[in-house]
Amino acid sequence: MTLNHLSQRLAVAACKQDDRETKLRPFQEWRNHADPDMLNVIPFLSKGLPDKDKAILRCDATALAEAVRKGVYTAVDVLTTFIKAAIVAQDTTNCLTEICFEDALERARELDEHMEKTGQVVGPLHGVPVSIKDHIKVKGLDTSTGYAAWAYNTVAEEDALVVKILRKAGAIIYVKTQNPQTLLSLETNNNIFGRTCNPFNRNLTAGGSSGGESALIACGGSPLGVGTDIGGSVRVPAGHCGLYGLKGSVARLPHSGLLGSHGGMEAIIGCVGPMATSARDLALFCSVMLEAEPWLQEPPLLEMPWKGNVARGHGLPERLSVAILYDDGVVKPHPPILQALDKYKQALESAGHDVIRWEPLDHQEGWDLIVKLYLLDGGTEYHETIQAGGEWEVPQTKWILDHARDRPPYTPHEIFRLSVEREAFRANALAHWNATKYRTATGRPVDAILCPVAPTLAPPHDSTSWWGYTSHWNLLDLPAVAFPVGQYSSSMWVPAEPSRPRNSVEDFITRQWSPNTYDNAPISLQLVGRRHNEERLLAILGVIEKVVPPADSVPFLGRFSHGVNGHHKGMDG
Repeated sequence: MTLNHLSQRLAVAACKQDDRETKLRPFQEWRNHADPDMLNVIPFLSKGLPDKDKAILRCDATALAEAVRKGVYTAVDVLTTFIKAAIVAQDTTNCLTEICFEDALERARELDEHMEKTGQVVGPLHGVPVSIKDHIKVKGLDTSTGYAAWAYNTVAEEDALVVKILRKAGAIIYVKTQNPQTLLSLETNNNIFGRTCNPFNRNLTAGGSSGGESALIACGGSPLGVGTDIGGSVRVPAGHCGLYGLKGSVARLPHSGLLGSHGGMEAIIGCVGPMATSARDLALFCSVMLEAEPWLQEPPLLEMPWKGNVARGHGLPERLSVAILYDDGVVKPHPPILQALDKYKQALESAGHDVIRWEPLDHQEGWDLIVKLYLLDGGTEYHETIQAGGEWEVPQTKWILDHARDRPPYTPHEIFRLSVEREAFRANALAHWNATKYRTATGRPVDAILCPVAPTLAPPHDSTSWWGYTSHWNLLDLPAVAFPVGQYSSSMWVPAEPSRPRNSVEDFITRQWSPNTYDNAPISLQLVGRRHNEERLLAILGVIEKVVPPADSVPFLGRFSHGVNGHHKGMDG
C-alpha cells in the first residue's frame, strides 16, 4: 500500500465520520457519553430519560404498533424517543453509519396527520421506527458497505424491496447501521467507521455482520432491525447481544436491492432477516413482508404466503420431539452454553416433551465446503475492492480470506463439482434428520434442533474463529432462530471440564475460556427447523418460551424499568 493510498483511505474515513457527526450535531442535547473505561453501558442508557421515554423503550415493535394505533403515543413521540436512544447507542458502541433523522421526523408528522384525519393507520407498522443494515439500499443514502472504495459512490437511487415494503406498512426508516469490511465476518469492523462494540461489555464484539443492528437494538436504539445472513450474520450478533434473530430459508423473504461483493453468486445465497427484542416481532416482520406478495416483484422468491395460524401454533403436536446438539464434533462450546442446553433439556422433559441428543454430521466437512463456496474466485473480488479504496484487511477479513490465500479461482468445471457436492451434502443431512424417527419416543422425526449459536459467548474483538454452529445451517438452507436465554456473570464461575482438544481451532477456543473475560455477556441458543418451515419454527420457539419464559432469561428487559416484564406492556405511559 502506497502513502497515497493510505491518505485516500484516511480522507474518506474522516469525511464519512464528519458527515455522521454533522447529522448528530443538531441533537446535541441528547448526547450522553459514557466513561471510556465503562465496559457495561446498559445501566447507563436510561440516564436522564423521562418516564414516558422509558415506557416507550420498554415496548417491542408489536406493542409500539398497537400503542400508536390506539393513540397512546404519536409516531413523533415514538420516533423522538428512539432517536434519543440511538444517539446514546452510537456514542457508546459506534453502531451507526447513515442518519436521516430530519426526514424521518417529517414522515412521522405525516403519519400523525393521516391518523388525525382518517382515524386509520396506513399499515401494520404505522409509526414504528425500523433500522436498516448498511448494505441494504435506502433511497438517497450512501451504501458504502464497509468499503472505502464504495463510500460516496454508492448512493442508492431506490429502496431495496424490503425497505419499500416496510415504508408501505408505515414503518419509519431513520438510521443505517454498521457492517464489516467484505460483510463476510462474524464481527463488525471496517476502515471507514471503525469497530462496533458490545454494550454489555465493550471489550467484546457485538457480532457480525449485522453487528451495528445488534448493538443498536440492545441499547434500546431500535425496536426492530433488518439484517442479512449468509453464515450467521443475523443469528450471531443477535446471540451476542441477547436478541432474537431469524434466518429464513432462501427464497422466502425479499432479498433484492442489496449491495455487496459477489453479486450474482448463487453457490450460497444470503437471506434478509429481522432482529428484534421479542419472538413475536420476528413473526410480525415476516407477516408484513409476505402479505406484500414480494414474489410478484422479485422473481426468485417462492409464492409462499405467511401462515400466521401455524406461527401461532396451529397444528403443532402437543408433545414435541426436540434434538439437542451439544457439540458439533469440531469445537466444544464453553461451559455457560452447555449449562444452558442442559437447563432447557431438563425443562422440556419436565414439561412432557421428548428430547434426544442430535448426533453431529460432518460439521468440519461442511465448513470446508461452504468456505470454498464463499470464495469461488479465491477472494479476488474482495482483494480488488479493498485495494481500490487504499485499504488494508482488518483482522477478521484476513482470517476468512486466508482460507483461500494464494489459491486460484475455481474453474467452471470445479464449480459444477462443488455444487454437486453441496446437494449431496444436503441430501445426506435430510436423511439424517428423517432417521431420528427411529430414536424419538413419538416415532416422528424431531421437530427441531436446539443448539449453540456459537462455541463462545460474545468473544473479545478479533478472536472469532469458528462459524460452524451457524454456517452449517446456511449450507443446508434450513431456517434458524437465535434467542436469548440468560446473562453470564463472572461471579457465576463455571469450571471447564478438562478435555483434549481435537484440533487447533478447538485448542484456541478452549484456552479462551476465562470467567472474567465474558462478564455480563448474554447467553443465547439457536433453534433450527425444517426447510421453508419458518412459521412452524417460530411456533416451536413459542412452546419453548412457555416452558422457560423469556422474562426469566432476556438480559436487556430491565434496561428501562425496575422490573423485567415491562417489555411488552406498550401502554403504561
